Amino acid sequence: MRKTVIKSFILLLFVCFGSLNNIRAQEHTEEHSPALEQQQKDEHQEAEEFNATEVVMEHAADSHDWHILTTKKGKHVSVPLLIILVSKETGLKAFISNKIAHHHHYKGFQYGVEMVRVTTNKKGEKVEKPLDKVIVHVDQNSSVESINGDGIFSHGELVAGTVPLDFSITKNVFMMLLAVIILLVVFLTLAKSYKKTGVSAPKGLQGFLEPVVVFIEEDVAKPNIGETKYKKYTPYLLTVFFFILIHNLMGMIPFFPFGANVTGNIAVTMVLAVCTMLITNIGANKGYWGHIFNPPGVPIWLYPIMIPLELIGIITKPFALMIRLFANITAGHIIVLSLVSMIFIFKSVFMAVPSGILVLFMDMIELLVAFLQAYIFTLLSALFIGMALPEHHHE
Repeated sequence: MRKTVIKSFILLLFVCFGSLNNIRAQEHTEEHSPALEQQQKDEHQEAEEFNATEVVMEHAADSHDWHILTTKKGKHVSVPLLIILVSKETGLKAFISNKIAHHHHYKGFQYGVEMVRVTTNKKGEKVEKPLDKVIVHVDQNSSVESINGDGIFSHGELVAGTVPLDFSITKNVFMMLLAVIILLVVFLTLAKSYKKTGVSAPKGLQGFLEPVVVFIEEDVAKPNIGETKYKKYTPYLLTVFFFILIHNLMGMIPFFPFGANVTGNIAVTMVLAVCTMLITNIGANKGYWGHIFNPPGVPIWLYPIMIPLELIGIITKPFALMIRLFANITAGHIIVLSLVSMIFIFKSVFMAVPSGILVLFMDMIELLVAFLQAYIFTLLSALFIGMALPEHHHE
Protein backbone atom coordinates (compact mmCIF):
# COMPACT_ATOMS: atom_id res chain seq x y z
CA MET A 1 0.00 0.00 0.00
CA ARG A 2 2.77 2.35 1.00
CA LYS A 3 4.66 1.45 -2.16
CA THR A 4 1.57 2.20 -4.27
CA VAL A 5 1.10 5.59 -2.54
CA ILE A 6 4.78 6.43 -2.93
CA LYS A 7 4.71 5.46 -6.63
CA SER A 8 1.55 7.51 -7.18
CA PHE A 9 3.09 10.48 -5.38
CA ILE A 10 6.26 10.25 -7.45
CA LEU A 11 4.19 9.97 -10.64
CA LEU A 12 2.13 12.99 -9.57
CA LEU A 13 5.30 15.00 -8.91
CA PHE A 14 6.65 13.97 -12.29
CA VAL A 15 3.45 15.00 -14.04
CA CYS A 16 3.34 18.31 -12.15
CA PHE A 17 7.00 18.99 -12.84
CA GLY A 18 6.51 18.15 -16.50
CA SER A 19 3.42 20.33 -16.70
CA LEU A 20 5.28 23.17 -14.96
CA ASN A 21 8.14 22.88 -17.44
CA ASN A 22 5.65 22.79 -20.29
CA ILE A 23 3.93 25.94 -18.97
CA ARG A 24 7.30 27.68 -18.61
CA ALA A 25 8.26 26.63 -22.11
CA GLN A 26 4.98 27.95 -23.44
CA GLU A 27 5.47 31.20 -21.52
CA HIS A 28 9.00 31.45 -22.84
CA THR A 29 7.74 30.82 -26.37
CA GLU A 30 4.92 33.32 -25.96
CA GLU A 31 7.35 35.89 -24.60
CA HIS A 32 9.73 35.41 -27.51
CA SER A 33 7.34 34.60 -30.32
CA PRO A 34 6.52 38.24 -31.05
CA ALA A 35 10.22 38.97 -31.26
CA LEU A 36 10.73 36.00 -33.52
CA GLU A 37 7.78 37.03 -35.64
CA GLN A 38 9.09 40.56 -35.81
CA GLN A 39 12.52 39.26 -36.75
CA GLN A 40 11.03 37.10 -39.46
CA LYS A 41 8.93 40.03 -40.60
CA ASP A 42 11.99 42.27 -40.73
CA GLU A 43 13.88 39.62 -42.68
CA HIS A 44 10.97 39.33 -45.08
CA GLN A 45 10.84 43.09 -45.47
CA GLU A 46 14.58 43.18 -46.10
CA ALA A 47 14.12 40.48 -48.72
CA GLU A 48 11.46 42.61 -50.39
CA GLU A 49 13.16 45.90 -49.61
CA PHE A 50 14.69 46.27 -53.06
CA ASN A 51 12.30 46.13 -55.99
CA ALA A 52 14.14 46.52 -59.27
CA THR A 53 10.96 47.20 -61.23
CA GLU A 54 9.96 50.08 -58.97
CA VAL A 55 13.46 51.59 -59.10
CA VAL A 56 13.59 51.43 -62.90
CA MET A 57 10.07 52.75 -63.41
CA GLU A 58 10.58 55.53 -60.84
CA HIS A 59 13.57 56.73 -62.85
CA ALA A 60 11.75 56.50 -66.17
CA ALA A 61 8.64 58.30 -64.89
CA ASP A 62 8.20 61.99 -64.19
CA SER A 63 7.54 63.28 -60.66
CA HIS A 64 6.86 66.43 -58.64
CA ASP A 65 10.06 66.05 -56.60
CA TRP A 66 13.61 64.95 -57.28
CA HIS A 67 14.29 61.84 -55.19
CA ILE A 68 17.99 61.50 -54.37
CA LEU A 69 18.26 58.62 -51.87
CA THR A 70 16.54 56.73 -49.07
CA THR A 71 18.48 56.17 -45.83
CA LYS A 72 18.60 52.90 -43.91
CA LYS A 73 16.08 54.31 -41.45
CA GLY A 74 13.62 54.83 -44.30
CA LYS A 75 14.06 58.60 -44.49
CA HIS A 76 13.62 59.99 -47.99
CA VAL A 77 16.05 62.65 -49.18
CA SER A 78 14.64 64.59 -52.11
CA VAL A 79 14.58 68.05 -53.66
CA PRO A 80 11.03 69.49 -53.67
CA LEU A 81 9.81 71.27 -56.79
CA LEU A 82 7.15 73.89 -57.39
CA ILE A 83 3.55 72.70 -57.85
CA ILE A 84 1.25 75.01 -59.82
CA LEU A 85 -2.45 74.07 -60.02
CA VAL A 86 -5.37 75.81 -61.70
CA SER A 87 -9.09 75.02 -61.42
CA LYS A 88 -12.42 76.84 -61.30
CA GLU A 89 -12.99 75.88 -57.65
CA THR A 90 -9.55 76.72 -56.22
CA GLY A 91 -8.18 79.21 -58.75
CA LEU A 92 -4.40 79.45 -59.09
CA LYS A 93 -2.49 77.69 -56.31
CA ALA A 94 1.26 77.28 -55.96
CA PHE A 95 3.22 75.47 -53.24
CA ILE A 96 6.25 73.24 -52.73
CA SER A 97 5.79 69.51 -53.43
CA ASN A 98 6.94 68.38 -49.97
CA LYS A 99 3.64 69.74 -48.59
CA ILE A 100 1.77 66.75 -50.04
CA ALA A 101 4.57 64.18 -50.21
CA HIS A 102 4.26 60.81 -48.42
CA HIS A 103 0.45 60.89 -48.00
CA HIS A 104 0.36 64.41 -46.50
CA HIS A 105 -2.53 66.82 -47.05
CA TYR A 106 -2.18 70.52 -47.71
CA LYS A 107 -5.27 72.76 -47.78
CA GLY A 108 -7.32 69.94 -49.30
CA PHE A 109 -4.70 68.99 -51.90
CA GLN A 110 -3.32 65.47 -51.92
CA TYR A 111 -2.23 62.70 -54.24
CA GLY A 112 -4.87 60.40 -55.65
CA VAL A 113 -4.28 57.13 -57.46
CA GLU A 114 -5.64 57.32 -60.97
CA MET A 115 -4.78 53.79 -62.11
CA VAL A 116 -4.01 50.69 -60.07
CA ARG A 117 -2.09 47.57 -61.06
CA VAL A 118 -2.83 44.36 -59.13
CA THR A 119 0.23 42.16 -58.53
CA THR A 120 1.01 39.11 -56.41
CA ASN A 121 3.75 39.21 -53.77
CA LYS A 122 5.94 36.33 -52.53
CA LYS A 123 3.25 35.22 -50.08
CA GLY A 124 0.74 34.84 -52.88
CA GLU A 125 -1.25 37.84 -51.66
CA LYS A 126 -2.71 40.31 -54.14
CA VAL A 127 -1.26 43.79 -53.78
CA GLU A 128 -2.47 46.96 -55.48
CA LYS A 129 0.25 49.29 -56.74
CA PRO A 130 -0.44 52.75 -58.20
CA LEU A 131 0.49 53.28 -61.83
CA ASP A 132 -0.13 57.00 -62.02
CA LYS A 133 -0.69 59.63 -59.33
CA VAL A 134 -2.49 62.89 -59.86
CA ILE A 135 -3.12 65.77 -57.48
CA VAL A 136 -6.73 66.21 -56.37
CA HIS A 137 -8.56 68.74 -54.21
CA VAL A 138 -11.09 67.27 -51.76
CA ASP A 139 -12.23 67.67 -48.17
CA GLN A 140 -9.15 67.53 -45.93
CA ASN A 141 -10.74 64.75 -43.91
CA SER A 142 -11.07 62.50 -46.97
CA SER A 143 -8.23 60.18 -47.93
CA VAL A 144 -8.39 59.54 -51.67
CA GLU A 145 -7.89 55.92 -52.69
CA SER A 146 -8.71 55.87 -56.38
CA ILE A 147 -9.88 57.96 -59.32
CA ASN A 148 -11.76 56.73 -62.36
CA GLY A 149 -14.38 57.90 -64.82
CA ASP A 150 -17.07 57.86 -62.12
CA GLY A 151 -15.26 60.29 -59.82
CA ILE A 152 -13.01 60.40 -56.76
CA PHE A 153 -13.37 57.64 -54.16
CA SER A 154 -12.43 57.50 -50.48
CA HIS A 155 -12.87 54.17 -48.66
CA GLY A 156 -15.03 52.95 -51.52
CA GLU A 157 -17.39 55.93 -51.36
CA LEU A 158 -17.72 58.77 -53.86
CA VAL A 159 -16.52 62.11 -52.47
CA ALA A 160 -16.81 65.66 -53.77
CA GLY A 161 -13.61 66.93 -55.26
CA THR A 162 -11.84 68.14 -58.38
CA VAL A 163 -8.74 67.28 -60.39
CA PRO A 164 -7.12 70.65 -61.16
CA LEU A 165 -5.00 71.37 -64.21
CA ASP A 166 -1.38 70.64 -63.37
CA PHE A 167 1.22 73.16 -64.62
CA SER A 168 3.84 72.12 -62.08
CA ILE A 169 7.61 72.32 -62.49
CA THR A 170 8.18 68.57 -62.54
CA LYS A 171 11.52 66.80 -62.78
CA ASN A 172 11.42 66.70 -66.57
CA VAL A 173 10.28 70.32 -66.85
CA PHE A 174 13.06 71.42 -64.50
CA MET A 175 15.72 69.71 -66.60
CA MET A 176 14.26 71.09 -69.83
CA LEU A 177 14.47 74.62 -68.40
CA LEU A 178 18.04 73.93 -67.33
CA ALA A 179 18.90 72.61 -70.82
CA VAL A 180 17.35 75.67 -72.48
CA ILE A 181 19.38 77.99 -70.22
CA ILE A 182 22.59 76.10 -71.06
CA LEU A 183 21.87 76.24 -74.81
CA LEU A 184 21.04 79.96 -74.67
CA VAL A 185 24.21 80.78 -72.73
CA VAL A 186 26.39 78.69 -75.05
CA PHE A 187 25.01 79.92 -78.38
CA LEU A 188 24.54 83.57 -77.37
CA THR A 189 28.15 83.58 -76.20
CA LEU A 190 29.25 82.07 -79.52
CA ALA A 191 27.19 84.63 -81.45
CA LYS A 192 28.92 87.49 -79.59
CA SER A 193 32.33 85.99 -80.23
CA TYR A 194 31.55 85.76 -83.97
CA LYS A 195 30.53 89.43 -84.02
CA LYS A 196 33.78 90.44 -82.33
CA THR A 197 36.25 88.25 -84.19
CA GLY A 198 34.39 87.84 -87.48
CA VAL A 199 35.35 84.92 -89.70
CA SER A 200 38.40 83.38 -88.04
CA ALA A 201 39.68 80.00 -86.93
CA PRO A 202 37.30 78.67 -84.26
CA LYS A 203 38.72 78.04 -80.78
CA GLY A 204 37.55 76.16 -77.70
CA LEU A 205 33.84 75.37 -77.58
CA GLN A 206 33.36 77.27 -80.81
CA GLY A 207 35.75 74.84 -82.50
CA PHE A 208 33.67 71.91 -81.28
CA LEU A 209 30.22 73.26 -82.19
CA GLU A 210 30.96 74.91 -85.51
CA PRO A 211 31.67 71.62 -87.37
CA VAL A 212 28.41 70.20 -85.97
CA VAL A 213 26.43 73.24 -87.17
CA VAL A 214 28.07 73.07 -90.60
CA PHE A 215 27.38 69.33 -90.78
CA ILE A 216 23.64 69.78 -90.06
CA GLU A 217 23.45 72.61 -92.58
CA GLU A 218 25.50 71.10 -95.41
CA ASP A 219 24.90 67.35 -95.03
CA VAL A 220 21.39 67.20 -93.57
CA ALA A 221 19.37 70.30 -94.50
CA LYS A 222 20.72 71.16 -97.97
CA PRO A 223 20.60 67.65 -99.57
CA ASN A 224 17.11 66.81 -98.26
CA ILE A 225 15.30 70.15 -98.51
CA GLY A 226 17.02 71.73 -101.49
CA GLU A 227 19.63 74.40 -102.04
CA THR A 228 17.05 77.15 -102.51
CA LYS A 229 14.89 76.48 -99.44
CA TYR A 230 17.09 74.83 -96.82
CA LYS A 231 18.07 78.09 -95.04
CA LYS A 232 14.46 78.68 -94.02
CA TYR A 233 14.32 75.40 -92.07
CA THR A 234 17.91 75.13 -90.83
CA PRO A 235 17.24 77.04 -87.55
CA TYR A 236 14.50 74.54 -86.63
CA LEU A 237 16.68 71.54 -87.49
CA LEU A 238 19.60 72.89 -85.45
CA THR A 239 17.29 73.63 -82.51
CA VAL A 240 15.80 70.12 -82.57
CA PHE A 241 19.23 68.49 -82.90
CA PHE A 242 20.86 70.30 -79.98
CA PHE A 243 17.71 70.11 -77.83
CA ILE A 244 17.58 66.33 -78.15
CA LEU A 245 21.34 65.90 -77.87
CA ILE A 246 21.76 67.90 -74.67
CA HIS A 247 18.88 66.05 -72.99
CA ASN A 248 20.30 62.69 -74.05
CA LEU A 249 23.70 63.62 -72.60
CA MET A 250 22.31 65.16 -69.40
CA GLY A 251 20.14 62.09 -68.87
CA MET A 252 23.28 59.94 -68.65
CA ILE A 253 24.66 61.91 -65.67
CA PRO A 254 23.33 60.03 -62.61
CA PHE A 255 23.05 62.84 -60.05
CA PHE A 256 21.04 66.00 -59.36
CA PRO A 257 20.19 68.15 -61.30
CA PHE A 258 20.75 65.73 -64.18
CA GLY A 259 19.61 62.18 -64.86
CA ALA A 260 15.96 62.84 -65.74
CA ASN A 261 14.57 60.75 -68.58
CA VAL A 262 13.31 63.70 -70.66
CA THR A 263 13.67 62.29 -74.20
CA GLY A 264 12.43 58.96 -72.82
CA ASN A 265 9.14 60.66 -71.96
CA ILE A 266 6.66 60.01 -74.77
CA ALA A 267 4.93 63.36 -74.14
CA VAL A 268 8.16 65.21 -74.96
CA THR A 269 8.88 63.17 -78.08
CA MET A 270 5.25 63.62 -79.16
CA VAL A 271 5.56 67.43 -78.99
CA LEU A 272 8.77 67.32 -81.03
CA ALA A 273 7.11 65.06 -83.61
CA VAL A 274 4.03 67.31 -83.79
CA CYS A 275 6.30 70.32 -84.41
CA THR A 276 7.87 68.49 -87.36
CA MET A 277 4.43 67.52 -88.66
CA LEU A 278 3.11 71.09 -88.46
CA ILE A 279 6.17 72.60 -90.13
CA THR A 280 6.04 69.94 -92.84
CA ASN A 281 2.37 70.39 -93.71
CA ILE A 282 2.04 74.14 -93.20
CA GLY A 283 5.00 74.85 -95.45
CA ALA A 284 4.03 72.22 -98.06
CA ASN A 285 3.49 73.35 -101.64
CA LYS A 286 0.83 72.42 -104.19
CA GLY A 287 2.87 69.56 -105.55
CA TYR A 288 2.82 67.81 -102.16
CA TRP A 289 -0.96 68.07 -101.75
CA GLY A 290 -1.40 67.13 -105.40
CA HIS A 291 0.49 63.85 -104.78
CA ILE A 292 -1.89 63.13 -101.89
CA PHE A 293 -5.26 63.93 -103.48
CA ASN A 294 -4.27 63.19 -107.09
CA PRO A 295 -1.64 60.42 -106.96
CA PRO A 296 0.24 60.37 -110.29
CA GLY A 297 0.10 57.18 -112.31
CA VAL A 298 -2.69 55.66 -110.20
CA PRO A 299 -6.00 54.56 -111.77
CA ILE A 300 -9.05 56.51 -110.66
CA TRP A 301 -10.70 53.41 -109.20
CA LEU A 302 -7.78 53.13 -106.72
CA TYR A 303 -8.26 56.68 -105.39
CA PRO A 304 -10.62 55.58 -102.56
CA ILE A 305 -7.76 53.41 -101.27
CA MET A 306 -4.71 55.55 -102.06
CA ILE A 307 -6.00 58.90 -100.78
CA PRO A 308 -6.83 57.60 -97.25
CA LEU A 309 -3.43 55.85 -97.17
CA GLU A 310 -1.66 59.08 -98.10
CA LEU A 311 -3.61 60.99 -95.44
CA ILE A 312 -2.73 58.35 -92.84
CA GLY A 313 0.91 58.75 -93.90
CA ILE A 314 0.79 62.37 -92.73
CA ILE A 315 0.33 61.06 -89.18
CA THR A 316 2.39 57.85 -89.31
CA LYS A 317 5.62 59.62 -90.27
CA PRO A 318 5.76 61.85 -87.16
CA PHE A 319 4.40 58.93 -85.12
CA ALA A 320 7.47 56.92 -86.15
CA LEU A 321 9.69 59.83 -85.05
CA MET A 322 7.97 59.91 -81.67
CA ILE A 323 8.20 56.17 -80.97
CA ARG A 324 11.77 55.76 -82.24
CA LEU A 325 13.26 58.42 -79.97
CA PHE A 326 11.14 57.41 -76.97
CA ALA A 327 11.86 53.68 -77.27
CA ASN A 328 15.61 53.93 -77.84
CA ILE A 329 16.32 56.35 -74.99
CA THR A 330 14.03 54.56 -72.53
CA ALA A 331 15.51 51.16 -73.41
CA GLY A 332 19.03 52.43 -72.72
CA HIS A 333 18.08 53.75 -69.27
CA ILE A 334 16.21 50.56 -68.37
CA ILE A 335 19.12 48.31 -69.37
CA VAL A 336 21.68 50.32 -67.38
CA LEU A 337 19.48 50.43 -64.26
CA SER A 338 18.71 46.71 -64.59
CA LEU A 339 22.41 45.89 -64.69
CA VAL A 340 23.04 48.00 -61.59
CA SER A 341 20.09 46.33 -59.86
CA MET A 342 21.72 42.92 -60.27
CA ILE A 343 24.07 43.79 -57.38
CA PHE A 344 21.14 44.31 -55.02
CA ILE A 345 19.05 41.46 -56.38
CA PHE A 346 21.78 38.85 -55.81
CA LYS A 347 23.02 40.66 -52.65
CA SER A 348 26.60 39.85 -53.49
CA VAL A 349 29.58 42.17 -53.80
CA PHE A 350 31.00 39.79 -56.40
CA MET A 351 28.27 40.92 -58.80
CA ALA A 352 29.66 44.46 -58.69
CA VAL A 353 32.57 43.64 -61.02
CA PRO A 354 30.64 42.05 -63.92
CA SER A 355 27.76 44.47 -63.41
CA GLY A 356 30.13 47.46 -63.48
CA ILE A 357 31.81 46.23 -66.66
CA LEU A 358 28.46 45.74 -68.40
CA VAL A 359 27.23 49.15 -67.23
CA LEU A 360 30.39 50.80 -68.57
CA PHE A 361 29.91 49.00 -71.89
CA MET A 362 26.24 50.04 -72.06
CA ASP A 363 27.14 53.64 -71.20
CA MET A 364 29.47 53.74 -74.17
CA ILE A 365 26.68 52.44 -76.40
CA GLU A 366 24.21 54.88 -74.87
CA LEU A 367 26.64 57.73 -75.53
CA LEU A 368 26.69 56.71 -79.18
CA VAL A 369 22.88 56.42 -79.18
CA ALA A 370 22.60 59.93 -77.68
CA PHE A 371 24.26 61.43 -80.76
CA LEU A 372 22.72 58.93 -83.17
CA GLN A 373 19.10 59.52 -82.12
CA ALA A 374 19.50 63.29 -82.27
CA TYR A 375 20.94 62.92 -85.77
CA ILE A 376 18.24 60.48 -86.94
CA PHE A 377 15.39 62.68 -85.68
CA THR A 378 16.91 65.72 -87.40
CA LEU A 379 17.64 63.83 -90.62
CA LEU A 380 14.12 62.40 -90.89
CA SER A 381 12.60 65.78 -90.08
CA ALA A 382 14.62 67.31 -92.93
CA LEU A 383 13.59 64.44 -95.21
CA PHE A 384 9.87 64.90 -94.44
CA ILE A 385 10.13 68.65 -94.96
CA GLY A 386 11.91 68.07 -98.27
CA MET A 387 9.20 65.62 -99.38
CA ALA A 388 6.60 68.35 -98.77
CA LEU A 389 8.50 70.72 -101.08
CA PRO A 390 8.83 68.78 -104.35
CA GLU A 391 10.36 70.75 -107.19
CA HIS A 392 8.92 70.50 -110.71
CA HIS A 393 11.63 70.03 -113.29
CA HIS A 394 10.76 71.30 -116.76
CA GLU A 395 12.56 69.67 -119.64
